Amino acid sequence: MRKAAFYALFLFLLSGQIHAQSSDESPNIILILADDLGFSDLGCFGSEISTPNLDRLAKEGLRLTSFYNSGRCCPSRAALLTGLYPHQAGIGDMVQDKGLPAYQGFLSENSVTIAQLLKTKGYRTIVSGKWHVGLVPSAFANNRGFDQSFTMQNNGSSYFNSEPIYNDGRKVTFMLNGTEIQRQDTSVYLTQAITDFAIKSLDELKTSSDPFFLYLAYTAPHWPIQALPEDIARYKGKYLKGWKEIRKQRFEKQKKLGVIRNDWKLSEPYSPADQWESLSAAEKESWDLRMAIYAAMIDRMDRGIGEVLARLKALKKDKNTLILFVSDNGGSADTVKDWDYVTQKNGTPGSVASIDSYYPEWGNVSNTPFRLFKKNTHEGGIASPFIAWFPKLIKGGTYSDQTSHLIDILPTFLDLAKVTYPLNFHGKTLIPNEGKSLLETFRNPGQSAERTLFWEHEGSRAVRKGKWKLVSEIHQPWELYNLETDRTETQDLAKKHPERVKELEKEFLMWAQKVGVADWDSIK
Repeated sequence: MRKAAFYALFLFLLSGQIHAQSSDESPNIILILADDLGFSDLGCFGSEISTPNLDRLAKEGLRLTSFYNSGRCCPSRAALLTGLYPHQAGIGDMVQDKGLPAYQGFLSENSVTIAQLLKTKGYRTIVSGKWHVGLVPSAFANNRGFDQSFTMQNNGSSYFNSEPIYNDGRKVTFMLNGTEIQRQDTSVYLTQAITDFAIKSLDELKTSSDPFFLYLAYTAPHWPIQALPEDIARYKGKYLKGWKEIRKQRFEKQKKLGVIRNDWKLSEPYSPADQWESLSAAEKESWDLRMAIYAAMIDRMDRGIGEVLARLKALKKDKNTLILFVSDNGGSADTVKDWDYVTQKNGTPGSVASIDSYYPEWGNVSNTPFRLFKKNTHEGGIASPFIAWFPKLIKGGTYSDQTSHLIDILPTFLDLAKVTYPLNFHGKTLIPNEGKSLLETFRNPGQSAERTLFWEHEGSRAVRKGKWKLVSEIHQPWELYNLETDRTETQDLAKKHPERVKELEKEFLMWAQKVGVADWDSIK
């Protein structure tokens, strides 16, 4: 009897040891990044676009409603990958070298990526999609910690081939594990190609016990607006109500969902928003088609995410995987039909024979309820939808208004994987990390701590400290907003609180000097 009791006790202690070991197991991580997706473009953030897979992750996970990006693709990717402000990572603007360390156009040698640090803990690392943090070898994904990489190096591409979309000498470059490749007209749709490489790379880990990090960086819905015909057909005709009415519908849905406060006002529409009724029937159909193509691109991205989630579950790796979704900046106001340096293709809309964008009228809808667009530091340019899913840690159906930023993603992953951010890496002294781990927010979404965050992009600048935000577009005076009561930036309080303006301006200038911000007029 005593022998049986001892054996039972041994099994009990052993099971406890096994449980302790499994609880310490490093989690898998999937980071999904959309390109030029506005704050309201997902169903779970107010949209009429079908995004059931992301909506499910939101329903079973956490939505952050005060999450920020860096206002543009390159700077945002630099901040996301390194946990630094873009200027500190060497990408204060785009990937052209402007002769200053903060604007060299490629990842600094004094920065380190999420992948490089997770590899020190035994992670297998994968990137599939848009890279855009440097056109020099030292900044390529395969030299920045990724074991498997299918990347587009540039800001944009046709969704059907590798042909240039600019006529100023810039080429479109795709790379597979560091080797340049070409995508022909017969290639699969780019969103599907990005999905396929991610799934193929996950399949190769089927028998591996190592944790993995997958950076899934879709180009959708960045222009050129091109989509599969069957996807476009699902949305054609849905936007004949016009941009003003669709924006109003999204605003009301956002309030019902709880992603914005009921007492916030809808910001003033983009100036031509009242012109819909004056358009001819043919013009309305043309505008409807533009937005239908854009919606189709998001729909197809969500379907791709669904494929990845299904494969994750089939591989039985979903139970210990954190999934994050975010966008690199707000919806775009780009008017590519007006740009002489863009290759003009005027074939069937949405096809390989067409290069177009959806213009500020629809970009304003994407950024509901906020003002302005990508490249701006008003909320429309820098507010991102954010979803976190990890049932082990995150309670489903929760929201948090904790002020957060892309710089927080690296420290979150390091915290989860129990990796310490080093002082030095491969013989180079690292710039100290600027972000803060979000794990406590994941555990306690009802709590929030005051944050101070900064932005600068091509002369547009901002600082948010607690509920106060100071912001100005290039060559414009400072504006001051109380984001607690007016996050849609409808009431400028700068004249009412001049002392607050001076205080925040001082903090901004100190930060600007620290990270290397230069006067934009002097470096163009």
